[in-house]
Amino acid sequence: MSYTVFARHYDRLMHAVDYQERAGYLCAVLKKHGHDAGLALDLACGTGSLTVELAKRGMDIYGVDASAEMLAEAQQKAAGEELSILFLRQKMQSLDLYGTVDTVFCAMDSINHLTLEKDWRAAFERVSLFLNPGGYFIFDCNTVYKHRVILADNTFVYDTGEVFCVWQNALEKRTDRVAISLDFFTKRPDGAYSRSSEHFYERAYPTETICGFLQSAGLMVEGLYADLTFQAPAAESERLLFVAKKPAAKAR
Repeated sequence: MSYTVFARHYDRLMHAVDYQERAGYLCAVLKKHGHDAGLALDLACGTGSLTVELAKRGMDIYGVDASAEMLAEAQQKAAGEELSILFLRQKMQSLDLYGTVDTVFCAMDSINHLTLEKDWRAAFERVSLFLNPGGYFIFDCNTVYKHRVILADNTFVYDTGEVFCVWQNALEKRTDRVAISLDFFTKRPDGAYSRSSEHFYERAYPTETICGFLQSAGLMVEGLYADLTFQAPAAESERLLFVAKKPAAKAR
């Protein structure tokens, strides 16, 4: 999953996402759970919009993503804000940091891009390994409801003025995995259009299954909320926020 084409158009397609609101929400989550962010990691940071917003709030944070193209966009974005943010190219399931961190964020259903159970488990285990005792892993993910009902076999069309995108989904009902095909059309100087495409998958798991993955990785679920709220998830919630903690070391 290189997201070479997707990286060029990602911010345009996500223009409706209020990253300032999301950063403020994550800070409120930390406050609610009485946790100081300390040294933080934005896992699967994409083009770095959330990383930048959290850094602008004074957070000591760096980003990791598997896509070189996404990271190039992130570096330009940070430079434009005159922020010095470290960005590393690594996969979630093989995370290998220079040291431990106090907080790991993973936002915008990035974890759903892992389509195998072993990769979800590996990602959680790597996060747990590099979290300090008492540290928090805060991530959101799409729900099974969203995959079965909202994404499903539906097609969406986006026209940003700079790019025209046809987003096609195909649901694999047995696994709740959705195959996503994106076709981008950009206008050339001669008036014709250039077409480029990106294909990838997202997978959703039931809440209890995800909690089991976390427990197996040595992480305790401290909170579970409907996206951007502190309310309990509803049957039709499309995205959930998990707040998991690595237990503090026991005193000897």
